Amino acid sequence: MVHTALARKYRPNRFSDLVGQMHVAAGLAGAVARNRVAHAYLLTGPRGVGKTSAARILAMALNCEQRDAAVSAGEPCGTCDSCTRIWSGAANLDVVEIDAASNRGVDDARELRERATYAASGPERYKVYIVDEAHMLTREAWNALLKILEEPPPRVVFVFATTEPQKIANTAAPVLSRVQRYDFRRFALQTIVERLRYVVAQEGIEADDDALLVMARTANGGMRDALSLLDQALAFGEGPVTAQRVREALGLISDDLFAELLDLVAERRTAEVFPFVARLVDGGADLGEFVGGAGEVLRALLIRVLGGEPEGLTESLRGAIERHAPGYAEGDLLRMLRLLAQAEGTISRSPHARLHVETLLLQDRLSLENVRRVQKEIRGDLLENW
Repeated sequence: MVHTALARKYRPNRFSDLVGQMHVAAGLAGAVARNRVAHAYLLTGPRGVGKTSAARILAMALNCEQRDAAVSAGEPCGTCDSCTRIWSGAANLDVVEIDAASNRGVDDARELRERATYAASGPERYKVYIVDEAHMLTREAWNALLKILEEPPPRVVFVFATTEPQKIANTAAPVLSRVQRYDFRRFALQTIVERLRYVVAQEGIEADDDALLVMARTANGGMRDALSLLDQALAFGEGPVTAQRVREALGLISDDLFAELLDLVAERRTAEVFPFVARLVDGGADLGEFVGGAGEVLRALLIRVLGGEPEGLTESLRGAIERHAPGYAEGDLLRMLRLLAQAEGTISRSPHARLHVETLLLQDRLSLENVRRVQKEIRGDLLENW
């Protein structure tokens, strides 16, 4: 039996399935239901947040054979022949998907413009052109499309999807006034966790909450990425999906090492910096990733010191933060975060990343000791003068 990737298997096929993007779903479904569909849309946002899925659902809704009988106004039925063909990406006379990265020139745009002048396959159907990676189109290509966007043929809809709308603004600013724009958001961490929990339940997979948190955190707001990470973790071995298994499958740095880092900083164990970094390097850790992760841990610690509740922490890391929060002042944490922010770019580019990380950690501890020594001396002087 051929395995279907989870990101494809659980791809939305109705507007109501666009979890976390309800502002987009409501707008597009309402346009279909009220017969107020625009001739051109621009869908923008990070990768893996549902732009192409939304474009396909719009095409399904406009050409659904059971549209009048749909449960919710403006929704496609998702089961008729037209809907299944569009959703699966099969050949369709009325819905054409184009990758602008490989069809970006003026000749490609002229061909698209000419094809758009032909009527759809039926009087009640729409021709829908979905142009992915639209920011890759050249200035000349946009100019070739401008006229048809100004005076579109009846029952023709263009949907442009892009991760970089600013490039379209720089290349073809007049186009932006001729399209309706919808901005997709990154998914909240908890939204991704809930979706992963639903998928593993549907698949009959046992997965720890910490494992779902690690995948959701790594996905960085992308639902497709999160489902792909789950697929990767499942392929790594048998049995329940644990946080440790996910880290091994994805090559992530263990939260235990970040907890140990907090111990080193709090207890100012300068002599242990070199062995600590050596273990990171011997374990194949990406030192740029380590510095970025350390920044996230210190940010969570700062939130806790300020009285907040940091999100997205595994139980082990949450325990370490609760243990160390009373020993830190917000000024110390802000200073350390500034040091990490300054060093992160250098470490990622440098061929001597190990040396940079070692000196960063040593500088951090030595400067922390100096600050506290000076504070202690000032307090002593004040008491003596008093």
